[in-house]
Amino acid sequence: MPAITLPDGSQRLFDNPVSVADVAADIGAGLAKATLAGVVNGEVVDASYVMHSDATLSIVTDRSDEALDIIRHSSAHLLAMAVKQLFPSAQVTIGPVIEDGFYYDFAFERAFTPEDLEAIEARMTELVSQNHSISREEWDRDEAVAFFKGIGEEYKAEIIASIPAGEPIGLYRQGDFIDLCRGPHVPSTAKLPAFKLTKVAGAYWRGDSNNEMLQRIYGTAWTNKKELNAYINRLAEAEKRDHRKINKKLDFFHMQEEAPGSVFWHPKGWSVYNTIESYMRGKQREQGYQEIKTPQIVDFSLWEKSGHADKFGDDMFSLQTDDRSYAVKPMNCPCHVQVFNQGLKSYRDLPLRLAEFGSCHRNEPSGSLHGIMRVRSFTQDDAHIFCTEAQIQPEVAQFIDFLHEVYTDFGFDEIIYRLSTRPEKRVGSDDDWDRAEKALADALDAKGLAWEELPGEGAFYGPKIEFSLKDCIGRVWQLGTVQVDFSMPGRLDAQYVAEDGSRQVPVMLHRAILGSFERFIGILIEQYEGAFPFWLAPEQAVVVNITDAQGDYAQEVAKSLQNKGFRVICDLRNEKIGFKIRGHSIQRVPYILVVGDNEKDSRTVAVRTRDGKDLGSITLDQVATMFIEETERRGRIGVETE
Repeated sequence: MPAITLPDGSQRLFDNPVSVADVAADIGAGLAKATLAGVVNGEVVDASYVMHSDATLSIVTDRSDEALDIIRHSSAHLLAMAVKQLFPSAQVTIGPVIEDGFYYDFAFERAFTPEDLEAIEARMTELVSQNHSISREEWDRDEAVAFFKGIGEEYKAEIIASIPAGEPIGLYRQGDFIDLCRGPHVPSTAKLPAFKLTKVAGAYWRGDSNNEMLQRIYGTAWTNKKELNAYINRLAEAEKRDHRKINKKLDFFHMQEEAPGSVFWHPKGWSVYNTIESYMRGKQREQGYQEIKTPQIVDFSLWEKSGHADKFGDDMFSLQTDDRSYAVKPMNCPCHVQVFNQGLKSYRDLPLRLAEFGSCHRNEPSGSLHGIMRVRSFTQDDAHIFCTEAQIQPEVAQFIDFLHEVYTDFGFDEIIYRLSTRPEKRVGSDDDWDRAEKALADALDAKGLAWEELPGEGAFYGPKIEFSLKDCIGRVWQLGTVQVDFSMPGRLDAQYVAEDGSRQVPVMLHRAILGSFERFIGILIEQYEGAFPFWLAPEQAVVVNITDAQGDYAQEVAKSLQNKGFRVICDLRNEKIGFKIRGHSIQRVPYILVVGDNEKDSRTVAVRTRDGKDLGSITLDQVATMFIEETERRGRIGVETE
């Protein structure tokens, strides 16, 4: 007689084994109709899952946290079913859930077209209306391999053949379509009310460029049409904000085939870059960091000793000279340990905070490169804190405060906190990992921050807190991180003299706030659509004259503001004033300072903002004061300066 305990603590007793769907029906017809799946003893299962003994149960409906992943997983199967009906010779491979949606990879003799996607989506809608039930079956491995080979699904047969013999093979059937899957899935296709196919891209089988190229169809799925439409609107907004499109108008940078994954910064883009670097340099100095610079090319033996060669060897650029093997630096941490190792350190020297705007190179797959968001050559605002174990929590807490201040200055107020814990493949003892994970969790708790755990997502050398931002259209960007490392300092012979005179290995905290400068600038371009806050704008103001008679005064105004440290240009072109104002507004210049005869005579300027607001005529001292206040405000919305 199974006793089923519900989330409110109540129990229901049944005379026989009972399914999730049966319990939902026992509670009420409304819940039975809304049931998508269940969570039994902490595990997400199908609605058809049968409980033979006492269990805890939570019913999953479209309002549950688990609903979206289940709906998206089932939508991937729906996509595959539609493709097989329309294009029987297509072979299905894998179809996982991803952020905001799903995809499925297919092997097909020709490229799918936009018209194909429309037809596939229409067939998916038909299959939903047909209300095909979705049921789980368990097969013997060899039986499943033979079945899929028999229907021409060689890729699926290969996947199943790689599963150890004796393990049951989970298959899901809906109508005439059957697919390998661990599940869970919704009970029927009618439970998939809102989806949209978004694009087709190429993808190598098993992610290996030596394998054949497949076609990946992407889609998104939501619990209702309203959420789907909101997401589609966000996609349209993201397309409008694409940093590559905005760059074509504003001329910040360019990329070219001769240097794949590397940025050619133009004057405007380099101005933004240098403003960010200067800002971070000042902030780090306030926080007690000492700035260093380490080599770009280092003997490969250092990367072997640190463990990076084994973990990231395929992503490293290497070269041979003088019968030695070298690697172009993919990250900065081993080199920072070398700086620490110069001269014996005492416990009095700790914490020692070393920062570097470190230029790194990684051999990212060509297909993953994306403007300045995903590159091969990049600079990190990287730092490493060498400290004692007792100093971990206060150092992490101080870093969190530092990070909050920086993000707010750039105009980001919503931060997501995640603690990534030990992965399966790692270095260091379990005891080290226990203490490191606890120190990070305690630091977050001491700040009163809500956070979630990401089991198994830590670095190979230690756990980490990941800090993600939400931008103005709701997209999440993972940027900052702080990682506890008990391993690398010892591997690289770092020591300090403890208070008792013994030699001890320091703890190493890896930390970054912005991550890659290149990616962060791309995010800023999209966040502000190129209309940067005044302090970041490459050109903060432009002085424009109405006629040649004000040319000398316009240059005088520009020079006066330049001497006060502002980035001001002068436009003396023989063009109509309206034409010049429109042009600089399009270029997102924050302020346009117009000078005519009246302004020249009164030693003032007529101030217009890039969005067309007329601030009237004011003196140069008033302009400078306004600019200083704008700079001090940075990206903080609605903050008044004193």
